[in-house]
Amino acid sequence: MFALIATIYQLYLLRVHNEKSLKPLGQIFFWDRAETISVQVQNNGIGPLIIDRLTFKKSDTIYSNIKDCVDLDPKSYMHPPLDDTVQRVILPNGSLIIFEATRENHEDEQAMNQVKTALSPITLIVDYRDIYDNKFTVERDFNWFSRHILDAGLPHSENCQVTDSLGLGANKFI
Repeated sequence: MFALIATIYQLYLLRVHNEKSLKPLGQIFFWDRAETISVQVQNNGIGPLIIDRLTFKKSDTIYSNIKDCVDLDPKSYMHPPLDDTVQRVILPNGSLIIFEATRENHEDEQAMNQVKTALSPITLIVDYRDIYDNKFTVERDFNWFSRHILDAGLPHSENCQVTDSLGLGANKFI
């Protein structure tokens, strides 16, 4: 009888261990280089990240797609179709590109600055879960893109969050 109880307890401990160790770690990652501007959702955990909903917020208005909240030609940037009918799963160390604009679609620096200006007032909220149905949310505003844009000679740094050079440090976990 003791062996049966010990076995059941071991199974319980194994499940708790697996649930804790197979957690996804969602992160909203920005890429801003001379040739490419990109927004990605990355999974830096060791379990699959299952996206339930992507929400874009701009001026207290909620959008379900990034093309609805930027004033750019949709053909000038890459954006996957994002709707609730297709479930998105990001494997460990994988990513999902939410937005990507390249220099070949925007010939000069002024056009790339227009892309950055269009992205700056947006906030992305990602609701996701793990394989055990534990729910998580990660949120990040796009003010980071306005850090080098000049307006009357003054950078927009007063609204920017402090991040490292790759834009890794300004995620807010809820």
